[in-house]
Amino acid sequence: MLKNFILGIFLFAGFNGIAQIIKKAIPDKLVVLTFDDAILSHYTNVAPLLKKYKFGATFFIAEFLQPAFSDKSKYLSWEQIGELNKMGFEIANHTQNHTHVNKMDSTLFIQELTYIEQKAKSVKVNDPLISFAYPGYDTAPSAISMLKNMGYLFARMGGGRAYDPQKDHPFLIPSFTTSGDNSKEIYEAFKQAKDGKVVVITIHGVPDEAHPWVNTPLNLFEDYLKYLHANHYKVIALRDLKKYINSEKALKLLIPNFNKLK
Repeated sequence: MLKNFILGIFLFAGFNGIAQIIKKAIPDKLVVLTFDDAILSHYTNVAPLLKKYKFGATFFIAEFLQPAFSDKSKYLSWEQIGELNKMGFEIANHTQNHTHVNKMDSTLFIQELTYIEQKAKSVKVNDPLISFAYPGYDTAPSAISMLKNMGYLFARMGGGRAYDPQKDHPFLIPSFTTSGDNSKEIYEAFKQAKDGKVVVITIHGVPDEAHPWVNTPLNLFEDYLKYLHANHYKVIALRDLKKYINSEKALKLLIPNFNKLK
């Protein structure tokens, strides 16, 4: 009897701790839109459509070496990134040169994060950057402590599944990735935004002339937005999860699981 009583106390304490992660009930049909790589079409095509439908979004910024970030026929300028911020969208960190975290030591990782933070400040992104996306979806255990120490609250990877805030570590948030030929998968993914789970979508260029293998056609992208709007989805930026999730508590209570990296 005593053994069962003590076990019950531990189970209750664990459940109570996990329950504290949720600050506000997560509604069904909650979707996070994220855009990677600072592609020019984020400014010319994506932002106007998001404003049209009154949707939030996160733009993960990196400066590519190849094709060179200086090619402004393919990539955003920092002035345009500043304009996205003024429009109300989240500007977030994707490392300076899209360097995979499993190929960096702590010094280089911090250097690449800090570079994007400083560039963001230079175009009047005054709020601290709190969201990070793993380049190439490659994760590393060493990144967890560094992101925490630098004040980040959320980090997005791949995974092809819905995000469960009570089980998934906030630095290992899974997402679905769009391309030109997986619309069936994405429409099915939207339907998984229920029962406390959030669907996070990774999108690259719309279109993507710098990285055509992850291109999403403009007409398909707008079809997604029409679907979300017509079906009354709430579409937010990654940072807006703070309204629903106590990320500081989640960072303490949840153990990072690296079994599903992509």
